[in-house]
Amino acid sequence: MKSKFRHVALFGKYHATVTGGALESSRKVLDDVAQFLARQGCEVVLDKDTAVHTGLSGFPALNMEQIGAQCDLGLVIGGDGTMLGVGRQMASHGLPLIGINQGRLGFITDIPIGGYQNTLAPMLQGRYQIDDRSVLHAKVVRDQHCVFDALALNDVVVNRGGTSGMLELRVEVDGRFVANQRADGLIISTPTGSTAYSLSAGGPLMHPSIGGWVMAPIAPHTLSNRPIVLPETSEVSLEIVSGRYASANFDMQSLAELMIGDRITVRRSEHKVRFLHPEGWNYFDTLRKKMHWNEGGN
Repeated sequence: MKSKFRHVALFGKYHATVTGGALESSRKVLDDVAQFLARQGCEVVLDKDTAVHTGLSGFPALNMEQIGAQCDLGLVIGGDGTMLGVGRQMASHGLPLIGINQGRLGFITDIPIGGYQNTLAPMLQGRYQIDDRSVLHAKVVRDQHCVFDALALNDVVVNRGGTSGMLELRVEVDGRFVANQRADGLIISTPTGSTAYSLSAGGPLMHPSIGGWVMAPIAPHTLSNRPIVLPETSEVSLEIVSGRYASANFDMQSLAELMIGDRITVRRSEHKVRFLHPEGWNYFDTLRKKMHWNEGGN
Protein backbone atom coordinates (compact mmCIF):
# COMPACT_ATOMS: atom_id res chain seq x y z
CA MET A 1 0.00 0.00 0.00
CA LYS A 2 1.45 3.37 -1.00
CA SER A 3 1.77 6.14 1.57
CA LYS A 4 -1.01 8.55 2.36
CA PHE A 5 0.16 12.10 2.93
CA ARG A 6 -0.67 14.18 5.95
CA HIS A 7 2.10 16.80 6.37
CA VAL A 8 2.32 18.78 3.13
CA ALA A 9 4.63 21.68 2.23
CA LEU A 10 3.52 24.22 -0.39
CA PHE A 11 6.02 25.87 -2.74
CA GLY A 12 4.95 28.68 -5.06
CA LYS A 13 6.22 30.80 -7.92
CA TYR A 14 7.26 34.19 -6.58
CA HIS A 15 10.47 35.29 -8.36
CA ALA A 16 11.26 38.67 -9.91
CA THR A 17 9.22 37.91 -13.04
CA VAL A 18 6.09 37.47 -10.92
CA THR A 19 4.78 40.95 -10.10
CA GLY A 20 1.54 42.89 -9.85
CA GLY A 21 -1.50 40.95 -10.97
CA ALA A 22 0.52 37.79 -11.58
CA LEU A 23 1.74 37.81 -7.98
CA GLU A 24 -1.81 38.33 -6.71
CA SER A 25 -2.99 35.45 -8.88
CA SER A 26 -0.21 33.24 -7.56
CA ARG A 27 -1.12 34.12 -3.96
CA LYS A 28 -4.81 33.33 -4.57
CA VAL A 29 -3.97 29.97 -6.13
CA LEU A 30 -1.66 29.08 -3.23
CA ASP A 31 -4.32 29.98 -0.70
CA ASP A 32 -6.94 27.98 -2.58
CA VAL A 33 -4.71 24.89 -2.68
CA ALA A 34 -3.76 25.30 0.99
CA GLN A 35 -7.43 25.47 2.02
CA PHE A 36 -8.19 22.41 -0.12
CA LEU A 37 -5.37 20.43 1.55
CA ALA A 38 -6.63 21.43 4.98
CA ARG A 39 -10.11 20.17 4.09
CA GLN A 40 -8.51 16.87 3.08
CA GLY A 41 -7.15 16.51 6.61
CA CYS A 42 -3.58 17.55 5.80
CA GLU A 43 -1.33 19.62 8.02
CA VAL A 44 -0.20 22.41 5.70
CA VAL A 45 3.00 24.45 5.90
CA LEU A 46 4.44 27.03 3.52
CA ASP A 47 7.96 27.27 2.20
CA LYS A 48 9.37 30.28 4.05
CA ASP A 49 10.47 32.14 0.91
CA THR A 50 7.07 31.55 -0.69
CA ALA A 51 5.32 32.95 2.38
CA VAL A 52 7.56 36.03 2.55
CA HIS A 53 7.36 36.96 -1.13
CA THR A 54 3.65 36.31 -1.64
CA GLY A 55 2.51 37.68 1.71
CA LEU A 56 0.39 34.58 2.28
CA SER A 57 -0.28 33.98 5.95
CA GLY A 58 -2.46 31.71 8.05
CA PHE A 59 -0.17 28.68 7.82
CA PRO A 60 3.19 27.95 9.48
CA ALA A 61 6.26 28.80 7.38
CA LEU A 62 9.35 26.57 7.43
CA ASN A 63 12.74 26.75 5.76
CA MET A 64 13.98 24.05 3.38
CA GLU A 65 15.82 22.05 6.05
CA GLN A 66 12.77 22.02 8.32
CA ILE A 67 10.50 20.97 5.46
CA GLY A 68 12.86 18.14 4.51
CA ALA A 69 12.92 16.88 8.09
CA GLN A 70 9.24 17.27 8.98
CA CYS A 71 7.06 16.92 5.86
CA ASP A 72 6.12 13.83 3.88
CA LEU A 73 5.12 15.59 0.64
CA GLY A 74 5.99 18.74 -1.28
CA LEU A 75 3.42 20.36 -3.56
CA VAL A 76 4.96 22.72 -6.12
CA ILE A 77 2.70 25.28 -7.82
CA GLY A 78 4.34 27.01 -10.76
CA GLY A 79 6.29 26.04 -13.84
CA ASP A 80 9.11 23.62 -14.51
CA GLY A 81 11.69 26.19 -13.37
CA THR A 82 10.07 26.33 -9.95
CA MET A 83 10.06 22.54 -9.75
CA LEU A 84 13.73 22.32 -10.78
CA GLY A 85 14.72 24.66 -7.95
CA VAL A 86 12.68 22.80 -5.33
CA GLY A 87 13.78 19.40 -6.65
CA ARG A 88 17.48 20.23 -6.27
CA GLN A 89 17.01 21.40 -2.70
CA MET A 90 14.81 18.48 -1.67
CA ALA A 91 16.88 15.75 -3.34
CA SER A 92 19.02 15.09 -0.27
CA HIS A 93 15.90 14.80 1.89
CA GLY A 94 14.07 12.34 -0.37
CA LEU A 95 10.87 14.39 -0.17
CA PRO A 96 8.43 13.31 -2.91
CA LEU A 97 7.09 16.14 -5.06
CA ILE A 98 3.84 16.76 -6.93
CA GLY A 99 3.68 19.55 -9.51
CA ILE A 100 0.65 21.72 -10.33
CA ASN A 101 1.30 23.65 -13.51
CA GLN A 102 0.96 27.43 -13.35
CA GLY A 103 3.62 28.00 -16.00
CA ARG A 104 3.82 27.33 -19.73
CA LEU A 105 5.04 23.88 -20.82
CA GLY A 106 4.74 21.82 -17.65
CA PHE A 107 6.84 18.73 -18.40
CA ILE A 108 7.42 18.02 -14.71
CA THR A 109 4.62 20.13 -13.22
CA ASP A 110 2.05 18.02 -14.97
CA ILE A 111 -1.25 18.53 -13.12
CA PRO A 112 -3.30 21.32 -14.77
CA ILE A 113 -4.35 24.05 -12.37
CA GLY A 114 -7.93 23.81 -13.62
CA GLY A 115 -9.70 21.03 -11.75
CA TYR A 116 -6.62 20.04 -9.75
CA GLN A 117 -8.83 18.93 -6.86
CA ASN A 118 -10.13 15.85 -8.70
CA THR A 119 -6.57 14.77 -9.54
CA LEU A 120 -4.96 15.60 -6.22
CA ALA A 121 -7.49 14.07 -3.81
CA PRO A 122 -6.81 10.40 -4.73
CA MET A 123 -3.05 11.04 -4.79
CA LEU A 124 -3.15 12.24 -1.18
CA GLN A 125 -4.79 8.91 -0.32
CA GLY A 126 -2.00 6.86 -1.89
CA ARG A 127 -3.14 6.49 -5.50
CA TYR A 128 -0.20 7.70 -7.56
CA GLN A 129 2.75 6.61 -9.71
CA ILE A 130 6.36 7.03 -8.57
CA ASP A 131 8.90 8.52 -10.97
CA ASP A 132 12.50 8.74 -9.68
CA ARG A 133 14.80 11.07 -11.63
CA SER A 134 18.62 11.07 -11.68
CA VAL A 135 20.50 14.21 -10.69
CA LEU A 136 23.86 15.57 -11.84
CA HIS A 137 26.50 16.65 -9.32
CA ALA A 138 28.93 19.16 -10.84
CA LYS A 139 32.01 20.93 -9.55
CA VAL A 140 34.25 23.63 -10.97
CA VAL A 141 37.88 23.24 -9.92
CA ARG A 142 40.38 26.12 -10.30
CA ASP A 143 44.01 25.80 -9.22
CA GLN A 144 43.10 22.57 -7.37
CA HIS A 145 40.38 24.34 -5.37
CA CYS A 146 36.64 23.81 -5.80
CA VAL A 147 35.08 27.20 -6.58
CA PHE A 148 31.55 26.01 -7.37
CA ASP A 149 29.58 22.92 -6.34
CA ALA A 150 25.99 22.34 -7.45
CA LEU A 151 23.30 19.83 -8.32
CA ALA A 152 21.40 19.95 -11.61
CA LEU A 153 18.21 18.13 -12.47
CA ASN A 154 18.14 19.23 -16.12
CA ASP A 155 21.66 19.91 -17.35
CA VAL A 156 25.13 21.35 -16.96
CA VAL A 157 25.98 23.78 -19.77
CA VAL A 158 29.33 25.38 -20.59
CA ASN A 159 28.80 28.37 -22.95
CA ARG A 160 31.02 30.85 -24.77
CA GLY A 161 30.70 34.55 -24.01
CA GLY A 162 28.20 36.58 -26.00
CA THR A 163 30.79 38.50 -28.04
CA SER A 164 33.67 36.01 -28.02
CA GLY A 165 34.67 33.27 -30.46
CA MET A 166 34.38 29.54 -30.05
CA LEU A 167 35.41 27.64 -26.94
CA GLU A 168 37.92 24.84 -27.02
CA LEU A 169 37.21 22.17 -24.43
CA ARG A 170 39.26 19.11 -23.56
CA VAL A 171 36.71 16.38 -22.88
CA GLU A 172 37.39 13.25 -20.84
CA VAL A 173 35.06 10.45 -19.79
CA ASP A 174 36.14 8.34 -16.81
CA GLY A 175 39.65 9.75 -17.16
CA ARG A 176 39.94 8.76 -20.83
CA PHE A 177 40.55 11.44 -23.43
CA VAL A 178 37.59 11.87 -25.81
CA ALA A 179 38.37 14.96 -27.89
CA ASN A 180 39.37 18.60 -27.97
CA GLN A 181 36.05 20.09 -29.02
CA ARG A 182 35.67 23.52 -30.62
CA ALA A 183 32.09 24.76 -30.35
CA ASP A 184 29.89 27.45 -28.84
CA GLY A 185 29.56 25.19 -25.82
CA LEU A 186 28.72 21.75 -24.51
CA ILE A 187 25.68 20.33 -22.70
CA ILE A 188 25.64 17.41 -20.27
CA SER A 189 21.98 16.51 -19.83
CA THR A 190 19.95 14.11 -17.75
CA PRO A 191 16.97 12.30 -19.30
CA THR A 192 14.79 14.93 -17.59
CA GLY A 193 16.74 17.68 -19.39
CA SER A 194 16.66 15.88 -22.74
CA THR A 195 13.48 17.82 -23.62
CA ALA A 196 15.18 21.15 -22.82
CA TYR A 197 18.38 22.78 -24.15
CA SER A 198 19.87 19.46 -25.28
CA LEU A 199 16.93 18.87 -27.62
CA SER A 200 17.35 22.26 -29.29
CA ALA A 201 21.05 21.43 -29.81
CA GLY A 202 20.13 18.25 -31.68
CA GLY A 203 20.22 15.78 -28.78
CA PRO A 204 17.84 12.81 -28.54
CA LEU A 205 14.78 12.44 -26.36
CA MET A 206 15.54 10.05 -23.50
CA HIS A 207 12.92 8.21 -21.47
CA PRO A 208 13.37 9.17 -17.80
CA SER A 209 13.86 5.55 -16.75
CA ILE A 210 17.04 5.25 -18.86
CA GLY A 211 20.28 5.38 -16.88
CA GLY A 212 22.28 7.68 -19.11
CA TRP A 213 23.45 11.21 -19.89
CA VAL A 214 23.39 13.10 -23.19
CA MET A 215 26.57 14.96 -24.14
CA ALA A 216 25.59 17.43 -26.86
CA PRO A 217 27.82 20.09 -28.47
CA ILE A 218 26.36 23.52 -29.18
CA ALA A 219 27.08 24.66 -32.77
CA PRO A 220 30.25 22.55 -33.15
CA HIS A 221 33.02 23.60 -35.53
CA THR A 222 33.16 20.05 -36.93
CA LEU A 223 29.80 18.83 -38.19
CA SER A 224 30.71 15.21 -37.44
CA ASN A 225 30.77 16.13 -33.75
CA ARG A 226 27.40 14.71 -32.78
CA PRO A 227 25.53 14.19 -29.49
CA ILE A 228 26.38 10.97 -27.67
CA VAL A 229 24.60 9.04 -24.92
CA LEU A 230 26.84 7.98 -22.02
CA PRO A 231 26.21 5.66 -19.07
CA GLU A 232 25.09 7.59 -16.00
CA THR A 233 27.89 5.86 -14.09
CA SER A 234 30.38 7.91 -16.13
CA GLU A 235 32.24 10.94 -14.84
CA VAL A 236 32.65 13.64 -17.48
CA SER A 237 35.44 16.21 -17.21
CA LEU A 238 35.64 19.40 -19.27
CA GLU A 239 38.73 21.62 -19.23
CA ILE A 240 38.71 25.13 -20.68
CA VAL A 241 41.58 25.16 -23.21
CA SER A 242 40.79 28.47 -24.92
CA GLY A 243 38.01 31.01 -25.19
CA ARG A 244 37.11 34.17 -23.27
CA TYR A 245 34.17 34.96 -21.00
CA ALA A 246 32.92 31.37 -20.85
CA SER A 247 30.27 30.58 -18.25
CA ALA A 248 28.88 27.45 -16.63
CA ASN A 249 25.18 26.97 -15.89
CA PHE A 250 23.72 24.31 -13.62
CA ASP A 251 19.98 24.44 -14.35
CA MET A 252 19.38 28.07 -13.34
CA GLN A 253 22.50 28.41 -11.18
CA SER A 254 25.42 30.15 -12.86
CA LEU A 255 29.14 30.69 -12.51
CA ALA A 256 29.48 33.85 -14.56
CA GLU A 257 33.05 33.56 -15.77
CA LEU A 258 35.29 30.56 -16.29
CA MET A 259 39.05 30.84 -16.71
CA ILE A 260 41.53 29.00 -18.91
CA GLY A 261 42.45 25.79 -17.09
CA ASP A 262 39.21 25.54 -15.12
CA ARG A 263 37.95 21.97 -14.91
CA ILE A 264 34.29 21.07 -14.69
CA THR A 265 33.54 17.56 -13.45
CA VAL A 266 30.07 16.07 -13.78
CA ARG A 267 28.93 12.80 -12.21
CA ARG A 268 25.79 11.15 -10.90
CA SER A 269 24.60 12.43 -7.55
CA GLU A 270 23.96 9.93 -4.78
CA HIS A 271 20.49 11.50 -4.52
CA LYS A 272 17.47 11.28 -6.78
CA VAL A 273 14.39 13.46 -7.08
CA ARG A 274 11.09 11.63 -6.63
CA PHE A 275 8.14 12.93 -8.65
CA LEU A 276 4.63 11.62 -8.12
CA HIS A 277 2.12 11.47 -10.97
CA PRO A 278 -1.59 10.62 -11.09
CA GLU A 279 -2.50 7.01 -11.76
CA GLY A 280 -2.46 6.38 -15.50
CA TRP A 281 0.26 8.95 -16.17
CA ASN A 282 2.28 8.16 -19.28
CA TYR A 283 5.53 9.80 -20.47
CA PHE A 284 4.47 9.53 -24.11
CA ASP A 285 1.20 11.32 -23.36
CA THR A 286 3.33 14.16 -21.99
CA LEU A 287 5.41 14.31 -25.18
CA ARG A 288 2.30 14.47 -27.34
CA LYS A 289 0.58 17.11 -25.23
CA LYS A 290 3.55 19.36 -24.51
CA MET A 291 5.63 18.99 -27.68
CA HIS A 292 2.94 18.01 -30.19
CA TRP A 293 5.20 14.99 -30.72
CA ASN A 294 4.33 12.56 -33.51
CA GLU A 295 1.20 14.49 -34.48
CA GLY A 296 -0.69 12.78 -37.22
CA GLY A 297 0.01 9.31 -35.82
CA ASN A 298 -2.81 6.98 -34.87
